Amino acid sequence: MTTLLKSATIIDASSPYHMQTKDILIVHGIISKIADAIESEEGYQVVQLDNLHVSSGWFDTSVSFGEPGYEERETITKGLEVASKSGFTAIALNPNTYPVIDAKSDIKYVIHRSDDCATQLYPIGALTQGRKGQELAELYDMQQSGAIAFGDYNKPIENDNLMKIALLYAQNFDALIMSFPINKTIAGEGIANEGINSTRLGLKGIPVLAETIQIARDLFILEYTGGKLHIPTISTAASVQLIKDAKKRGLHVSCSVAAHHLFLTDDELESFDSRAKVTPPLRTESDRKALIKGLEDGTIDMITSDHHPIDIENKKLEFSLAENGTIGLESFFGAVNSVVDLETLINAITVNPKAIFGIKGTSICENQDANLTLFDPKTSYSFSERSILSTSKNSAFLDKTLKGKVYGIIVNKKSVLNHG
Repeated sequence: MTTLLKSATIIDASSPYHMQTKDILIVHGIISKIADAIESEEGYQVVQLDNLHVSSGWFDTSVSFGEPGYEERETITKGLEVASKSGFTAIALNPNTYPVIDAKSDIKYVIHRSDDCATQLYPIGALTQGRKGQELAELYDMQQSGAIAFGDYNKPIENDNLMKIALLYAQNFDALIMSFPINKTIAGEGIANEGINSTRLGLKGIPVLAETIQIARDLFILEYTGGKLHIPTISTAASVQLIKDAKKRGLHVSCSVAAHHLFLTDDELESFDSRAKVTPPLRTESDRKALIKGLEDGTIDMITSDHHPIDIENKKLEFSLAENGTIGLESFFGAVNSVVDLETLINAITVNPKAIFGIKGTSICENQDANLTLFDPKTSYSFSERSILSTSKNSAFLDKTLKGKVYGIIVNKKSVLNHG
């Protein structure tokens, strides 16, 4: 198949065509020509769209589906279709399934289930058996089968010595260890950010300390052991400062922030809408601004959708009983593009996460594989139920005004486009 992209503005700092508007010719999955104007010939698929922008394909480092075990929430096939239409050419799949992805057979299963999809699936293996935090899982075997990192999604490693052993052991095969930032003892039965809003509304609070004390512990252990540590979905200004200081000390630590923590605050609690119940909880406006600044100065390495579908039986409940999580793939670009400058955004979903998670990077150059995301960064719209592509509908972004829409992806000799 031959595809011709007309008048595409290229956003790729590694490309000689960065910030230039060009025609791009793709033949059998390879970028064969980039020029000011390329004539269309018979048989070409011509893509000519309003304010078309193109970047290297986006990579989301924290995505949950349901399969295996919770297929009613999202199957792998359906989830990857949503990811494709949301602009992601690759995603990292969290291990919070049933059974938990904690052995090489589980890794092979989820990879096999994604074989025919345009978007590439990279599994994250559970760090501990059954995500129970007691015994290390089969890390090396899982890595040999295709796991790109290890962590117990949304569950902390409470045992300090186990965290130490994990970081030491993983260095034998250069593995990335993930540690979710919450101290469960301090968080207690909290369900929302501890602050003015939780107090006023009578909701049990999770203090900032619950996050920062866990991060501080992990950084002390990392300093002792060496190795590579990734801290997913930080949510507070204090966390940004801790990680900034650790990087200055030369520690091999990276971190991500979820789209909803960049766009929303705990003011959403006002309506007691359980769709805004997430973990970590939505924080304050000052935290939100600190997270954006952390992205801009390079302290925060990447942004994730932290897409987490929950079925209606477990989400549409009173706030205290509902499960935590929001879907986020469909709303990702429109939300983050509303609050973060475009180049910072693209860097945080292409270059940085691919380098840290060991995924081959791509550049928009001639004779390179076409791994592209197509989008318009200017169009504003209201995110409604019609905007939701996922099986589950638990979006914290409903009725929010977002800026920017995704046209689709071209990758692995496949194209998934949202137009015509």
